[in-house]
Amino acid sequence: MSNGDIFLGEVIGTAILILFGAGVVAAVLLNYSKAKDGGWIVIAFGWGFGVMAGAYTAAPLSGGHLNPAVTIGIAIDTGVWDKVGIYIAGQMAGAMLGAVLCWLVYFAQFQANADDKIAQPTLGIFSTAPAIRNPVANLITEIIATIALVLPILAFGLTKGLVLSGTGILIVSFLVVGIGLSLGGPTGYAINPARDLGPRIIHALLPIPNKGGSDWGYSWIPVVGPLIGGALAGVIFNAAF
Repeated sequence: MSNGDIFLGEVIGTAILILFGAGVVAAVLLNYSKAKDGGWIVIAFGWGFGVMAGAYTAAPLSGGHLNPAVTIGIAIDTGVWDKVGIYIAGQMAGAMLGAVLCWLVYFAQFQANADDKIAQPTLGIFSTAPAIRNPVANLITEIIATIALVLPILAFGLTKGLVLSGTGILIVSFLVVGIGLSLGGPTGYAINPARDLGPRIIHALLPIPNKGGSDWGYSWIPVVGPLIGGALAGVIFNAAF
C-alpha cells in the first residue's frame, strides 16, 4: 500500500466512523431529533456500525485501522513502524472531517441550542467525559478497554478464515458494541485517541450556540490511555501468541 493510499483510506474510513458515531450521540442527545432519548444501547450499536462502515470502506486502501491504538499495537506485533505516522495523520484528519460532517447533518438541532431555555450538551456528542472524574481510575479504564479492543483484533488475524472471508471487520464491529455495553459506563469508552481528540478540536472551533467548554483538562486521558492500552496489547500478544 502506498503512503497516499494509506492516508486517503484512513481519512475516509475514520471520517465515516466519526460521522456514524458522533451522529448517533447527537441523535440521542439533541432536542428536536427524532431519536431523542434513544439510550445507551442505541449509541453502542451506532458506534459499532460506524466501525463496520468505516473499516470496510478503508480496508482496500489502508487495511482500515481507523485508530492510533490499533496502529501502535500492530506495529509492536510486526516490528514495522515506517507507516505509523501516515496512519495516525490520516486518522486525525478523518476524525476532524467526520466531526464537521456530523455538525452539518445536525446543524438545525445545534442551532436550536440558542433558543432552548436549557441548552443541550454538545461536547458529549464529539468527545468523551467520565461519569466520575477520577484521573487514575479513568486512565485505568481506558487502558483496559483498549486492551480489550486491540488484543482480540490481533488475535483475529491468526484465523485465516476471518481474514480471507472479510468477516473479521464484522466481528470487530460487534466487539466495539460489546466494549461499549460492558466497559463504556465509566468513561464513555474512547478507546481511540483520534476519535476523541480530533472531534474535541472541532468542537472547540465550531460556532455552536451555548456549546460550553471543550474540557481540555480531561482530554489527555482518552489519548494517553488508549495509546498505553494499544501498546500493552501488542506486547501481550507477542508474549502469548
